[in-house]
Amino acid sequence: MLLELRRRWFTDRSTIGELYVDGRKECFILEDVVRPDKVYGKTAIPEGTYEVLITWSPRFKRQLPLLVNVPNYQGVRIHPGNTPDHTEGCLLPGTTRAADSVGESRKAFDKLFAKIEAARGRGEEVRIEIRRISGKERKDVQGP
Repeated sequence: MLLELRRRWFTDRSTIGELYVDGRKECFILEDVVRPDKVYGKTAIPEGTYEVLITWSPRFKRQLPLLVNVPNYQGVRIHPGNTPDHTEGCLLPGTTRAADSVGESRKAFDKLFAKIEAARGRGEEVRIEIRRISGKERKDVQGP
C-alpha cells in the first residue's frame, strides 16, 4: 500500500496536505511547520519515503501507525488530533481543514487506520511518500 502525502498549505503555525491511499484521496493531514532547521516538537518531518508499521504507543496506550527511520526523529506516528499543539512531528488526519487545524480527526484516523491494518494483515508493505507540491508557500484556506 502506498500512502502519498502532498503538502499544499503552509502557515507560520502548520502545514496541511492531502493524503492519498493507492492514488485515491483519503483525507487531509495536519503537520508542524516545514522549516530548514529542526525545532524540537515544532517541525514537520523531512520529505521522503518511509515504511509504516503498526506498533504499540506507550504515550497513547494503543496500537498506532509508526513511520520508520525518519532522519533525526523518533516516534513519528499517525494519530488523531486537531491543531499544531497536538502534532509534535506527527501526522494528524482530518476530514476537513481550516488555516491551522483539521476537523473530525478521529473519524478520518479510524478509516485510515483500518486500511493500514488490513494491508499489514495481508502481509503488504505500507509506505508513505511525503512531498511538497507547491513551489511557493500558500497561506490560503480555500478547498482544493
